[in-house]
Amino acid sequence: MSKMHMGSSVDDFLNSQGIFEQAQAQAVKEVVAWQLGEAMKDKKTSRNKVATLLKASRTQVDRVLDPKNDITLGSLQRAAAIVGRHLRIELV
Repeated sequence: MSKMHMGSSVDDFLNSQGIFEQAQAQAVKEVVAWQLGEAMKDKKTSRNKVATLLKASRTQVDRVLDPKNDITLGSLQRAAAIVGRHLRIELV
């Protein structure tokens, strides 16, 4: 086993592979989708009810909750509002 990355951080490894930004974006999408799903469970709100409140199809709600899809900030904001949350994005 190569010791090239031993002691380095995961961020360093991902940077060396040229996939840091891609991995970080995927992680953010997964966390947001999970948080929305958990908020829906807490509020006992079904995907069908969210779709009705969003004036969207059930398929669109499924896309919002699937981290493999790219969705707009507007869609995230509306979905968050329906479950009593708000979306906060910041550059760090």
